[in-house]
Amino acid sequence: MLNAVSRPMVRIVDRYLPDPFVFVAALTLIAAIAAVAIQGSKPMDVITYWGDGFWGLLSFSMQMLLVLVTGYMMASTPLVKRGLQALAGMASSPGAAILLVSFVSLAASWINWGFGLVVGALFAKELARLVRVDYRLLVASAYSGFIVWHGGLAGSVPLSIATEGHPFADIIGVIPTSATIFSLFNIAILVALFIAIPLVNRGMMPRDQDSVYIDPALLKDDVPEVTENRTPADYLETTPYLSMLIGVAGVAWLLQHFMKGSGLSLNVINFAFLTLAILLHGTPRNLLGALNEAVKGGAGIVIQFPFYAGIMAIMVQTGLAATISTGLVNLASEITLPLFTFLSAGIVNFFVPSGGGQWAVQAPIILPAAEALGVDFARASMAVAWGDAWTNMVQPFWALPILGIAGLRAKDIMGFCVIHLVISGVIIGLGLTFI
Repeated sequence: MLNAVSRPMVRIVDRYLPDPFVFVAALTLIAAIAAVAIQGSKPMDVITYWGDGFWGLLSFSMQMLLVLVTGYMMASTPLVKRGLQALAGMASSPGAAILLVSFVSLAASWINWGFGLVVGALFAKELARLVRVDYRLLVASAYSGFIVWHGGLAGSVPLSIATEGHPFADIIGVIPTSATIFSLFNIAILVALFIAIPLVNRGMMPRDQDSVYIDPALLKDDVPEVTENRTPADYLETTPYLSMLIGVAGVAWLLQHFMKGSGLSLNVINFAFLTLAILLHGTPRNLLGALNEAVKGGAGIVIQFPFYAGIMAIMVQTGLAATISTGLVNLASEITLPLFTFLSAGIVNFFVPSGGGQWAVQAPIILPAAEALGVDFARASMAVAWGDAWTNMVQPFWALPILGIAGLRAKDIMGFCVIHLVISGVIIGLGLTFI
């Protein structure tokens, strides 16, 4: 059944979905035209907002590039390769490979979204080396687990409102994670997704004649071997002592970080991956060889993320994001407010693909509406969080790191992800409304 539905969807997406850069360029024009037509903004003002905000995600862009680079470098170490191979060896068939990568990605994304993106992509590549399975669906399955991140341990909205002095504390106070991440309705949604997503991926397996396989030889990491020491410079590049000293210092920092009770963040994950890569590669030359291979997949992040920063600036500065949210929320009742909040967050996420940025835009609209209608603040807040995560399934912004690692294009996986958008939307919407 799912195979019959996904097959034409994959063909449609492959035919009509352009490169993610074309996608973001089109979104830029749509946001600009909507700001002029709906908000009455002057065209030059819109251009000014766009240009001024163009570099607003530089720090985040570098973080995302490092997610790809440090994850790749760590995965190319002999020890990690053996570990991934052992785990991948549990998959004895194509169907088992799809189920396994789905579950691993879900679990890793629930812990931390950056961790989930890297682990899912690397594990998919390892499975493709061992099992003959449709590579597009394998990578799509790895990406599908990303949908649970905002309901997990690193969700930016629930962690923000659980922090003393957060920007909306005067309206809702401090809401503990027991009422959001670990609430009954959120756990029910997570359990349903953990069951549904692997089964949906398994059900979408193409027929053999429709499958796209990849030659395992193409997935080998082309890291140069250590050469003989001929000069003092060669000795410094091939000695393990410098790497050991830097790596030990990195481990020491990580230990004291966690001993203080601090949690995972994107910077901490990148630091941990880099530290492990330095230690496990053994020498600077091996590390740099892996780096040279890793950066090849980062071009999309470098060029596209500034455009998304410009779109965010248009949406926020012109009030367009607020207008979209207000329009849907005004249709809601006490029962349907979480659902309409979820839907509005899903729409806004196309233009403001940042959990923290989206919360800053939507919270001033959603929270007063929840107060007026008597809706639980925790549920309304998680509706924004889940809406932000939901449309990531068809938003190339977040897929860029995993596509870079896997060596695929967005159109290769988005046909499968559309099915997840529909099914997960039903699950999340029902969970927010009735549980």
